[in-house]
Amino acid sequence: MAGTESEAGARLNGLLNSLKQLVATVVAIVQTRLELLGVEVHAEGRRLSQLLFLGAAALFFLGCSILLLTLLVIVIFWDSNRLLVIGAFTVLYLGIGIVLALAARRRAAAESHLFETSLAEFEKDRQRLSA
Repeated sequence: MAGTESEAGARLNGLLNSLKQLVATVVAIVQTRLELLGVEVHAEGRRLSQLLFLGAAALFFLGCSILLLTLLVIVIFWDSNRLLVIGAFTVLYLGIGIVLALAARRRAAAESHLFETSLAEFEKDRQRLSA
C-alpha cells in the first residue's frame, strides 16, 4: 500500500510540475506576442505621425504659394523686376508643396502592416498546439 501511495504521489508531483511548465510556457508565449504587438503599434504610430507631418507641411507650402501668387497678381501692374523674384518664390513654394503632397499621398496609400507579424506568429502557435 505504501508503495502505491508513493507512486501516486510521485505521479501527482510529476503531473503538477508538467502543468506548471505548461503554464510557464503559455505565459512566455503570451508575453512574447504582447511585446511584438507593442512594437507593431509603435511602428504604426510613427507611420501616422510621418503622414501628419507631410500633410501639414504640404498645406503650409501650398498656402504660401497661394499667398505669393496673389501678391504676384497684385504686383504685375507694378514696374521693375519685383515680379521675377515673387514669381520665383511662388514657383519654389508651389513645387515644394506639390512634392510633399504627393509624398503624403503615396505614404497614405501604402499598405499598413499593423499586427501582420503577430497574427502570423499566433497562427504558427495555433498550428503547433493542434498538432
